[in-house]
Amino acid sequence: MCKHASFLRRNDAVQRLTIMSSPKTSASFVVISVTVWFIILLLCPGQLGAQLGTTPNIKHIVVGRCYNYITLVNPSLRYDCEDIWRQFEEAVVRQSSCNVTVEDYHQMFYAMPQTWPCNRVSMSLQIRCSSSFFTATSLGGTSLSSALYFPSLLFKFLFWSKTRTLMHSYAAVVRHFWTLEDTLVGYMFNDLIWCGQEEDSGFDFSSCPEWSACRNHPVYSLWRQASQNFAEMACGNITVLLNGSIVNAFNRKSMFGSVELDGLNPRRVDYVNIKVVTNLEGPFIESCSQGSIVDLIQILESRGFRWTCTDNDQTLMILQCIQNPKQSSCQSCANSLLHRRSLTFN
Repeated sequence: MCKHASFLRRNDAVQRLTIMSSPKTSASFVVISVTVWFIILLLCPGQLGAQLGTTPNIKHIVVGRCYNYITLVNPSLRYDCEDIWRQFEEAVVRQSSCNVTVEDYHQMFYAMPQTWPCNRVSMSLQIRCSSSFFTATSLGGTSLSSALYFPSLLFKFLFWSKTRTLMHSYAAVVRHFWTLEDTLVGYMFNDLIWCGQEEDSGFDFSSCPEWSACRNHPVYSLWRQASQNFAEMACGNITVLLNGSIVNAFNRKSMFGSVELDGLNPRRVDYVNIKVVTNLEGPFIESCSQGSIVDLIQILESRGFRWTCTDNDQTLMILQCIQNPKQSSCQSCANSLLHRRSLTFN
């Protein structure tokens, strides 16, 4: 019964849609469904901390993404995708779901080293960034105009915490940003779930624990090492997107706060550009001058980093308005842009 709990959870959404969409559904069916779930809660309390099992066809997905990356995304790389998979499989299988450490993945990472030279040009377009186009709430170090002058569009590292959806939209629009998901390991394992099982030589496709269930979670350990490597590679001007609509936008227990921040090297990083973004209609909890962001700035200063901090970045706000154009703040933003455009043409 417990072994199939995750399968029942997977079909729960479908069952609920059926119940809501069919006006002829009998009350007895609903009672039976509730009863089944009540029995599961009683008999399988440990399953509550579990999620879906290993992603089906994970080998085909991972190896296929690897070949796609070295063939189309970055043809200059020469990796053995089959060997990378073997090292990954060796790290995970024949171990319990909560007993895969960062060290277990070392051989896999050795098989796929990736470095990123500082000041790598993403395109030859020459640009000048006038300070009038940027409004920063705070600035540590030198003047903003000198910090934001680039002779060419360069790849810049983008970090984030609790802003994943917006981060992907931002990186898609501002094409010269480079995220963890743009590395080979990030590209291969993004959005996948996996775990092994001690009593078997394969993956557990029925149920895997949540990340929070154990420190040596197989998915967490891989992303922890990948995040460490990404942070150590970071150079030049880097950007950090934080969610100002939650308490502790900067959280020392998050992947950025516990791993990536400590991996940044002030001798390689010129500026840490913090962008605090809130939901369009709030709540407006933290900002560059309030809450945990102040703690982050203090840590950066103590380690010798130069920094900028921006509230309500216009590009980020426009991206949010594309998703929710009827929000009142979007109307104000549109009016402001139209007014600015009219001044430019007059």
